[in-house]
Amino acid sequence: MIAAHTPVQRPRDAKLLVVEANGRLQHAPRQRLADFLRAGDVLVANDAATLPASLAGIHLRSGLPVEVRLAGRRSLAADDVREFVAVVFGAGDHRTPTERRALPPTLANGDALALGPLRARVLHTLDHPRLIALHVDGTPDAIWAGIARHGKPVQYAHLPAPLALWDVWTSVAARPVAFEPPSAGFVLDWQLLHTLRERGIAFATLTHAAGLSSTGDAALDARLPFDEPYHLPPATLEAIHAAHARGGRVVALGTTVTRALEHAASLGLHAGDGVADQRIGAHTTLRVVDAIISGTHEPGTSHRELLRAFASDALLSRADAELAERGYLTHEFGDSVLIAA
Repeated sequence: MIAAHTPVQRPRDAKLLVVEANGRLQHAPRQRLADFLRAGDVLVANDAATLPASLAGIHLRSGLPVEVRLAGRRSLAADDVREFVAVVFGAGDHRTPTERRALPPTLANGDALALGPLRARVLHTLDHPRLIALHVDGTPDAIWAGIARHGKPVQYAHLPAPLALWDVWTSVAARPVAFEPPSAGFVLDWQLLHTLRERGIAFATLTHAAGLSSTGDAALDARLPFDEPYHLPPATLEAIHAAHARGGRVVALGTTVTRALEHAASLGLHAGDGVADQRIGAHTTLRVVDAIISGTHEPGTSHRELLRAFASDALLSRADAELAERGYLTHEFGDSVLIAA
């Protein structure tokens, strides 16, 4: 598939492939998404806003440049912002694909990093030359201010122009906790939400700290997704129970929503905070999500692995062939699929 080359989040000509549980495949304009949902369903979206999680800086011991991409933290709490899991690159910028980016200088425990107005240190490395636990100095307010002033959204080499922060926010973006955009949510606009309401399709949100989609290193990508905190509001839990009670489906808008809901379901499906630490794939029994709306994902990625919980490999292979034949666009600003389990 071809990567989308423009950060236009809701293009009028975007495409939708509908993969039905009986094996039928349908193509439609993505504007018709609501036509493939049913009265009684609930559509659940991730309302996380995307952080400017890419921080350029200097490795002070060597004096060499680094790019630190924040990639995880323990909770969504606003004051829990001093420690992160981070992926570190060496010299270069987003114009070079991540798989060709230089390694950072050799990082050792205690190494200091100057990241614009922020000062940080390597707590410890995590069994890979790019992956570290990072401590950021300062008060939570000062850290948030430094990230806001100095950080940039994670950039992509296949896009011709740098992304601004508003390019990576969905229409329902709320708390800034995602490290890359929950990009399935780019399908949302106010017209779609109005149509859902008119047709008796409920809409609800949760907050999930979407992590990095790729690190540019095959060994490190094999560890994805990292542990990701989430919050499931009581109102969303009520909407899920109401949908199932009336025979409707729970439709997850994206892999992050699926991961959060299925993790919560494994613990009894209670409202509140959690950390999704599981992997979802072909051998996963889905407890609460009945269908997923996702971007198009290439085989071998963690996002594509999650789709194997919704459809057989044979059906997904047929879908992949259709996506390629019809020129569907992949990556963050690409086209979409709807898969019913």
